[in-house]
Amino acid sequence: MQDTRKETGNQGEDRASEYLIEKGYEVLFRNYRTKTGEIDIISLIDETIVFVEVKTLPNGTPELLSHVLDSRKQKRIIKTAKRFLSNYRQYNNKYIRFDVIVLDMPGLPCIYHVENAFSELL
Repeated sequence: MQDTRKETGNQGEDRASEYLIEKGYEVLFRNYRTKTGEIDIISLIDETIVFVEVKTLPNGTPELLSHVLDSRKQKRIIKTAKRFLSNYRQYNNKYIRFDVIVLDMPGLPCIYHVENAFSELL
């Protein structure tokens, strides 16, 4: 079961990366990991670093999506993004954005890109 989920996730990240490249993004990293978490895709477009969470949800609902991307998950992504920026200071002069790409969820386009899906609350 775990292997199937991982394989589905990897295929989804492949599709999301291809989609971003087609839209003019440069994919800098995939599966960036720290002790605090993981970011599926880190990309660059214009003057913006985009941290992308990819969710493949062929049987998903909006409720499931909000559950799998709850505030705890968002905080973990933000903390990991801060670690990335401290390790790769050449990107510190860029704008920052957190996007979500949802794949194969019923009722949505097969690739649904939500720009500025969440941000760090001050």
